Amino acid sequence: MAVQVLTDSTSYISKEIKEELNIRMVSLSLSFGSDSIREVDIDNDLFYKKMDSYGIPTSSQPSIGELYNEMLAVIEKGDSLCCIFLSSEMSGTFSTGQLVKEMVLEKHKNARIEIIDSRSNSMQLGLAVIMAAREAKANKTLEEVKEAALENIQRSRFLFIPENLKYLKKGGRIGGASALIGDLFGIIPILTVENGITTVVTKVRTKKKAVLSMIDIMLDNISKYGLGEVIIHHINCLDEAKELAQLIKEKLKVNIDIIAIGPVIGLHVGPGTIGIVYYTQKALR
Repeated sequence: MAVQVLTDSTSYISKEIKEELNIRMVSLSLSFGSDSIREVDIDNDLFYKKMDSYGIPTSSQPSIGELYNEMLAVIEKGDSLCCIFLSSEMSGTFSTGQLVKEMVLEKHKNARIEIIDSRSNSMQLGLAVIMAAREAKANKTLEEVKEAALENIQRSRFLFIPENLKYLKKGGRIGGASALIGDLFGIIPILTVENGITTVVTKVRTKKKAVLSMIDIMLDNISKYGLGEVIIHHINCLDEAKELAQLIKEKLKVNIDIIAIGPVIGLHVGPGTIGIVYYTQKALR
């Protein structure tokens, strides 16, 4: 019996890695009024054009039907399944996954399915998925695949900087007062996802200083806990992402992938957002 890995579209894992590691995916959706679009079916350029025209959309978790079909396909093949989803504090995907697991178990009582709350999103979620999928490809047990994901969650961090606070304020992801203070004084926050929610690490006067401070935080973590892998995230600011990747590459002498954050997470932080996802050799938390 093999182990398969299932995640959701907010992991933003590249097509090449998904294919290489046989990672399955369900998609969250976006709604502009009555117009609903699966996240995997719209790119950032079109998404932000629509958002300029129609305002900030709402997002919704994958449908029960899509989750059920994905899980059932794995179980009916005779494999076991490890599901790793975005933070339960940010979406109902995790809880719906648990519900669907029970539906599958009603039909296949001996099915082996694990559901993991990543407590994050984007490539912090993605790295946990990749670690699990690597173990699955190496023919490890379901317990070993699950443990690989959980260990990576304890060793990873997602730091990011929004271009401005407009989207965070409208989306309610940080307090309104904090957003107003930031706008008034030109303060740029360095944000992270901790305990499943977006929190402020520190505030800096300019985006340039914020980027340098973000690098310093990462380097301090690496000096204490060792280095695993590093990924640069961005939303419609590829040149900035390349500059950031080069700065880090000069310091760490490692290859760094650059990956865009998609619409579901992007609608909360907006274009111009840039960030770093990394994991360490020892636990950060």
